[in-house]
Amino acid sequence: MLWPGVETIRVQANGINFEVMAAGAGNRLALCLHGFPQHSFSWRHHVPVLLKLGYRVWAPNLRGYGNTDSPDEVDAYRLDTLVRDVAELIKASGASEVLLLGHDWGAMLAWTLAAREPSLLTRLVIMNVPHPACFWRELRRPKQMLKSWYVLFFQIPKLPEFLLRTGEGRAFQYMFRRSSRAPARFPDEVIEVYRQHALRPGGLTAMVNWYRALGRHGLFRQMADVGKSLITVPTLFIWGDADIALSIETTRGTEAFVQDLTFRVLRGVSHWVQEEEPEVVNKMLEAWLTGARVPEFEELKA
Repeated sequence: MLWPGVETIRVQANGINFEVMAAGAGNRLALCLHGFPQHSFSWRHHVPVLLKLGYRVWAPNLRGYGNTDSPDEVDAYRLDTLVRDVAELIKASGASEVLLLGHDWGAMLAWTLAAREPSLLTRLVIMNVPHPACFWRELRRPKQMLKSWYVLFFQIPKLPEFLLRTGEGRAFQYMFRRSSRAPARFPDEVIEVYRQHALRPGGLTAMVNWYRALGRHGLFRQMADVGKSLITVPTLFIWGDADIALSIETTRGTEAFVQDLTFRVLRGVSHWVQEEEPEVVNKMLEAWLTGARVPEFEELKA
């Protein structure tokens, strides 16, 4: 893998074996949660700045991804189980201070854990997934409902896996490059990492089962429930406003659910913020984590 400076470790948590990319040492943990259809590799640009700031970094492949255990049954991917995975990874780390970073599905888990078990976290960074209560509000409106069509498609048995596997996984190249505003950030060797891990035996089914479980186990009710608890963990929320799957309207009203919120919009940047604009994201991270003012995107691109 094109990721020097990290080692692969195995961590037992919540009854399964996790593959974790690890770097650094100490009691201050930065736990990085990836999304679909990615892999811990999506955090490669951010490990150096986190290490510089004194964090030990863990970037696990979440349940069903990479060489982490991939149970066959849909019920193994219920939201409660996935959030418990994160909580148990934190406990297994032995860290006394935890910075939780999440993108896409990883951000959904991060929001939910911060609402349910804030004592486990010191700081929270969210990238391109709205607070669950805001998402639930917009999902009942036509604009976001249409953008979320793929969630319904993934409920179909076997067909999504078949189409994603067609042409030895050509869909992964399409998914990243066609939805990105900076396709050059996804050269062949990067897409190959995601493609290989998705096409491993059982990989595609495990990844899609995250969506199947959400359709079967009342996730939307749980999204609304998350909004009943004010998130007290200091939160940096970074949003690429050229996201083709999530409208910026889903970010509106987030301040009602987060006590200490810093929100920055990356204009013209797609859903894949941490891979498309890693330098900008790193500068925002460093400023926020050191107590400095977090610059606006336009300032950093001037």
